[in-house]
Amino acid sequence: MTAPTHELKPVLVFDSGIGGLTVLREVRVLMPERGFIYVADDAGFPYGGWEEQALKERVIGLFGRLLADHDPEVCIIACNTAFTLVGADLRAAFPQMTFVGTVPAIKPAAERTRSGLVSVLATPGTVKRAYTRDLIQSFAQQCHVRLVGSENLARVAEAYIRGDAVSDEAVLTEIDQCFVEKEGRKTDIVVLACTHYPFMANLFRRLAPWPVDWLDPAEAIARRARTLVPQIADAVHPDNFDFAVFTSGNPDFATRRLMQGFGLSTR
Repeated sequence: MTAPTHELKPVLVFDSGIGGLTVLREVRVLMPERGFIYVADDAGFPYGGWEEQALKERVIGLFGRLLADHDPEVCIIACNTAFTLVGADLRAAFPQMTFVGTVPAIKPAAERTRSGLVSVLATPGTVKRAYTRDLIQSFAQQCHVRLVGSENLARVAEAYIRGDAVSDEAVLTEIDQCFVEKEGRKTDIVVLACTHYPFMANLFRRLAPWPVDWLDPAEAIARRARTLVPQIADAVHPDNFDFAVFTSGNPDFATRRLMQGFGLSTR
């Protein structure tokens, strides 16, 4: 294999914390020739409780610096809360950059459900967005969609991903509203509308009162990103990327170890 005639630009994956690693994992499979920069805005985590204008200003300001520093090929916003609020503003502010967003997978859920009862497990920020309501209006009018905005689950997931002990009771308290029984029918699909949540899917399955399809959008996001990133023949994976940036500048030991497990050094 010959070296590429020019250096491939990296792919930047952005999340409020470390949940976006679920998306990074899938994107890497489809883009083995690309290097990756993972950006965690841990100084701003969690996004769910932010006032909207303040969060917009924060994310747009961050991207002004990130694009200047790293010049990526494409940016994947691996955060429902951020993209449903700031996606259009990012595209307007940086028209030269391609942004791939993460939105609640309401359309595929509506297409797959047999019972017509769908729940969307998200952060409070994602639940209250007009963007989320518009998705329901556009694609799921024939369904009964319950929006469940968990105040605590993103924090619980961060701890779980790092290997901390998490009580079944704490998790069940956050997911139990997803399960609806109505006229002999039961919820059969729960949309995981926060990229942190798929890391806990096996725990959710064990605690669920009945089996449901836990819908993770990461693979679909990866496929979309792949269509937007040029495939260059004979490209080799660069050795100067594959690192993580934390806006706090001070990730703890467990987080650094987790990044190493995903093949990322920490800066």
